[in-house]
Amino acid sequence: MWAYIARRLVLLVFVLFGVSILTFTISHLIPADPARYAAGLEATPEQVEALRKELGLDLPPPVQYVRYLTNLLRGDLGYSIASRRPVLEDLKDYLPATLELVVVAYLFTVIGGVIAGVVSATSRGKITDYLTRIPIIAGTGTPMFWLALMGQLTLYYSWDLLPFGGRIDKLADPPAAASGFFLIDTLLVGDYDLFRQTLHHIAMPAVVLAIGRMAIITRLTRASMLETLNNDFVRTARSKGLTERIVVYRHALKVAFIPVLTELGLQFGWMLAGTIVVESVFAWPGLGRYAFHAIQFQDLPAIMGVTLALTFFKVLSNLFVDVFYVVIDPRIRL
Repeated sequence: MWAYIARRLVLLVFVLFGVSILTFTISHLIPADPARYAAGLEATPEQVEALRKELGLDLPPPVQYVRYLTNLLRGDLGYSIASRRPVLEDLKDYLPATLELVVVAYLFTVIGGVIAGVVSATSRGKITDYLTRIPIIAGTGTPMFWLALMGQLTLYYSWDLLPFGGRIDKLADPPAAASGFFLIDTLLVGDYDLFRQTLHHIAMPAVVLAIGRMAIITRLTRASMLETLNNDFVRTARSKGLTERIVVYRHALKVAFIPVLTELGLQFGWMLAGTIVVESVFAWPGLGRYAFHAIQFQDLPAIMGVTLALTFFKVLSNLFVDVFYVVIDPRIRL
């Protein structure tokens, strides 16, 4: 297994290299002038040209990419045109907020989607089955931005149950620990009031991010469970006198979960991409919002940095899924 993991990590380097070429090419095909955005609307043509030379944008694209790749191999992702800071420092500041949001939403997706799918499958044709499948259809076809806006309208403006956005209240100080993951940092410093406040703030954006993905997992779990429950080993387990709960959750679910696991690996990447919409609506200071502003300002170094970071975590999630296959099914060998 360790040899397999090592090979996948080596392949990750080539994946990042290919993504960097693709992103760089697409970024330079966009008819826009990053130097003009960075200099401001009132800048003279001479000032724009001077800034273009300072940023290296006057060089041919192949030369720009070689320079970027050389710096990348040294761990230098360049300087953000918008923030005037190293992109690596920006990623360190914004990435923890995004990962925290995605992990919480992912837990909602896994737990809620699998449980709903099992309940729907075991109650096929009953009222519980239909009540479970209606949210599946609605959740799959509802745009994420509309869910976010409706959540703010009802849960914040109308009922005042959850905050509008942000990670904590505006007047509150962030936790003293330096990991950037507020749910962890608040527990490390023992600030349980701030921990509850952090949960309060992350609840609505995490649920909005998870609803569409949860609907997909519910539908797939239901289909896989229905197929598994008709297998011979399930009938054998029932004939032995085992309770239905043990048959379903200890025997059938373990087999039915294998195709669901594949989809869960894909959904993690979709959640990372979906943070751009959710973070923009909820003013969440994460990587998605940072990417949104980078696109607005044609901030090419920041766009490249965000793309490489998201690709890195996407490939790692796929690797984790492949390794987890062996844990739940010993018949599989890597």
